[in-house]
Amino acid sequence: MTTVSTDIAAPVERVWALVSDLTRMGEWSPETQRVEWLDGATEAAVGVRFKGHNQAGVRRWSTTGTITVADPPSTLAWDVTSVGGLAVAQWRYEIERITDTSCRVTESTTDRRGLLMKVLGNLATGVKDRGDHNAEGMRVTLERLKLAAESPT
Repeated sequence: MTTVSTDIAAPVERVWALVSDLTRMGEWSPETQRVEWLDGATEAAVGVRFKGHNQAGVRRWSTTGTITVADPPSTLAWDVTSVGGLAVAQWRYEIERITDTSCRVTESTTDRRGLLMKVLGNLATGVKDRGDHNAEGMRVTLERLKLAAESPT
């Protein structure tokens, strides 16, 4: 499991609103370019599916996410699969209240790829060390999320 945390000077409800609107993930993530809800969904809820469009360098690929936990304003998690429903990863955001106007956000991911998906994933994405790559991407994502959450509305 790879985990990164940051403290944000914003209420948990504001941070939850940003994190749970997955269509905004492209604003923060250096790898996810955009996300679209599937099956007519418009917001995060358990069982809702979405498609993530990703890029690393010149390589592009998409995955499907299924939300497994949506517990506002504290926890959002989803499983990611690739073509044919092959397991890729589990992603999770935990938002912990520090004060009424601050919180700690922890982003974590667990690699769920089997050997076949690791080989195919490395070829498709060009990323050989997924753990280090994800950790750096998570640091960037949380820093950008922090800037958005702390900016005046």
